[in-house]
Amino acid sequence: MSISKGDKLPAGKLFKLGEAGPAEVDTAELAQGKVAIFAVPGAFTPTCSNSHMPSFVKNADKFREKGVSRVVCITVNDPFVAGAWSKATGAADAGIEVLADADGSFTKALGLNIEGAGWVNGRSKRYAMLLSDGVVTEIQVEEAAGACTISSGDSLLDLV
Repeated sequence: MSISKGDKLPAGKLFKLGEAGPAEVDTAELAQGKVAIFAVPGAFTPTCSNSHMPSFVKNADKFREKGVSRVVCITVNDPFVAGAWSKATGAADAGIEVLADADGSFTKALGLNIEGAGWVNGRSKRYAMLLSDGVVTEIQVEEAAGACTISSGDSLLDLV
């Protein structure tokens, strides 16, 4: 069963690449205030790099203007890959936090994981959600892995 509107964000640990290397981020920290979260199946993949992340980079300031305090991207990759992808896509410059779900456990807790041959920790479905004090107020999950319509930055911005 996957997370849905009205559910509380589950407990979990993610990682962010910092100056001193990977640093743990408790998902309870993501539960504070109004937050936009989106997830991609994998960093450096075509739709994620060419459509999904750019749709949030171009709208990052608009989210903040509407009262969203944090814009967060979650990817099932190690923190070094997530950090490099954040820089390569302009997410870091736009103030988007790219967090690694290195073992996929948080994504599984959300019920939004996908499994595939050759994927060590599986991957995430492509989705976007809004949280208010840790409760999901909106969630959009793509049916097809290569689609980026209802989970785009433009689509989520319309729901804020």
